[in-house]
Amino acid sequence: MPAFLSRRKLIMAWGVALAACAPLAQAQAPAALDGGPLTLVVGYAPGGSTDRIARLIAERLTPKLGVQVSVENRPGEGGRLAAKEVKRAPATQNVLMLGNPAVMVVAPLVIKDAGYDPDKDFVPVSQVSSYDFALAVGSKLQLDRAMFLVGRLWAHPEEAIFGVPATGSLPHFFGLMVGDALSVQPQIKGYGGSAPLAADLVNGSLPIAIDTLDSLYPQHVAGKIRILATSGKKRASFAPNIPTFSEAGMKIDADGWNTFFAPASMPPAKVQLLANSIRDVMKDPGLHKAADALFITPVSSNAAETTQMLKAYRAQWEPVVRRSGFHP
Repeated sequence: MPAFLSRRKLIMAWGVALAACAPLAQAQAPAALDGGPLTLVVGYAPGGSTDRIARLIAERLTPKLGVQVSVENRPGEGGRLAAKEVKRAPATQNVLMLGNPAVMVVAPLVIKDAGYDPDKDFVPVSQVSSYDFALAVGSKLQLDRAMFLVGRLWAHPEEAIFGVPATGSLPHFFGLMVGDALSVQPQIKGYGGSAPLAADLVNGSLPIAIDTLDSLYPQHVAGKIRILATSGKKRASFAPNIPTFSEAGMKIDADGWNTFFAPASMPPAKVQLLANSIRDVMKDPGLHKAADALFITPVSSNAAETTQMLKAYRAQWEPVVRRSGFHP
């Protein structure tokens, strides 16, 4: 009998302990997002790198937040149309914009009235990816090292014609950085996108191109062009055989990014919840594997880290953009 009573008391005590712990466990569980579904707005057509990373994130955020998360493409005005629409979202609407430097850094510097103020109309939430730029040569230049190209351009500065996907794009301004690093004055030749740029590079009508690494890499793998250097601080995980500019002897590094921004009307507590949830999703090994296959470098960052990144980024790029004198 005493053993039975002792066991019974133990079971009862255990039940009381579990009941006491239940509120604590419930408090520690991640809060579900209130206010209904979450829309991730992408200012470009489906299929691009910004769209692809948004969709990888959306499918993993849905179970984490307890609401449906979808991607909505709103192309137009180089991504600015999406920014102008998202900034007007009411505080009750769950919406984030996946922005990049062209929209959130360059456009407000070169366009008199972009239709939005990155600092007043938006709140940084979380950086989710970064991407490198690449310097590539086509069949016209039979070069396999960046320093060989440097020597050629010093001897023939008139050949310093850099093709870029568009004037006013990040590759355009990175091309100017490269020119400064090489002590040459490049002529920037803008194209109507990465596809026609790559086509001219492949057929030999364009000798040198600067674009994002993910745009040029498939042609490099196919042996149709040669990427001589990439802009990151370290080699891209999916392109480990291509050296960085620093490794090639040029002191230059730069990158681009995709970052979620909330409209300024969104309550701070909700911004923090979304920032933490996105940061956790970006640590998923499955997402990393999928991103790597798409030539995307994922980043896990909280709101404070993202804000600091943006501050440093503007300090690096704003002088380059202003010095260029570019206006569309």
